[in-house]
Amino acid sequence: MVSMAQRIEELRNEKGMSRPELASALGLPRLAVEKFETGRQTPTQDQQSKLASFFGVSLMYLRGENNDRIRMEDWMSGAFTDEPKPAPAPVRPAPKAAASGEPGGMFDAFLSSKKFQEALKAAALEALKTPEGQKLLGEAIRRELRKMQ
Repeated sequence: MVSMAQRIEELRNEKGMSRPELASALGLPRLAVEKFETGRQTPTQDQQSKLASFFGVSLMYLRGENNDRIRMEDWMSGAFTDEPKPAPAPVRPAPKAAASGEPGGMFDAFLSSKKFQEALKAAALEALKTPEGQKLLGEAIRRELRKMQ
């Protein structure tokens, strides 16, 4: 499995940037990127989001959790934004099934299992019952009603 430190260094090198250049571009302290790449410091959630956005990759890819640069971190990411939806990604050939023990094989199987999807659905429904969830639902409904007018 690729670590987030390795992934940040890989993406920075692809852009042909130095560590200080990347830190400056993201508005981070000068030595922050060096600490991230050497594993001495883990980026905060906000810093991870800035890095992923800057490099045009998903948070899961940045964190080394999968090898798909564009797959969203979860099904709710971007569900309640006012921004227009991006054009669909080009159709890719189906990936080869990873053998047990290969990166992504067991994890992908877990994510696609019916039991996990049911548990995720139950958790999402519970979350929507909270005040924050009700607020998100209300905002989404109001936005859709405005579109219909």
